[in-house]
Amino acid sequence: MTRPLLISPSILAADFARLGQEVSDVVDAGAEWVHLDVMDGHFVPNISFGPAVIKALRPHTKAVFDCHLMIAPADPYLAAFAEAGCDIITVHAEAGPHLHRSLQTIRGLGKKAGVSLNPATPLSAIEHVMDDLDLILIMSVNPGFGGQKYIPAMTDKIAKANALIGNRPIDLEVDGGITAATAPLVTGAGANVLVAGSAIYQGKGVDDYRKTVDILRKAAEGGGRA
Repeated sequence: MTRPLLISPSILAADFARLGQEVSDVVDAGAEWVHLDVMDGHFVPNISFGPAVIKALRPHTKAVFDCHLMIAPADPYLAAFAEAGCDIITVHAEAGPHLHRSLQTIRGLGKKAGVSLNPATPLSAIEHVMDDLDLILIMSVNPGFGGQKYIPAMTDKIAKANALIGNRPIDLEVDGGITAATAPLVTGAGANVLVAGSAIYQGKGVDDYRKTVDILRKAAEGGGRA
């Protein structure tokens, strides 16, 4: 199955003083999704924002809200993020003991369900929930901070995740250290959704973001996705 290449800018790298405009601008610049990194200061060593901020951003674009919950536990908050306007809700396999239940809950809320794996977490953690997935997110850095360098060993993990997906209608997303230099590696291994923050939010406004989105997309297309 050939999946479309999608760019999902992480708003962690945006100007928080003008966040609504930043979301609108990056979509106008050509990004298909908006990546929402939710951090709780417990599961990861940082705190970002919650459903109230996402709800405030929702009127600024019709683009897909790609919500990445780096929180534990996640289950008590799934309904709140669904109500805030998230289209895809991704939970970490490491964040709770009942991953299958979490995924079923997300789908029961009418949203697409994703699962994220930290660099050290094997793919075996998700092989028995594949039929309940719409997205797999491979972390290519340890979550919690932007601007980290891509972990080279994740290229092989992405390729194996792509093989595990097979012909299933599941998007394969990669988050962490994605730049024009690393994008061909991850798309060549089979990823079709690229999360990037600092690589995209350079400069200010639509014109600057269009340049960075285009650079990343052209580099990614050079990877010859599987």
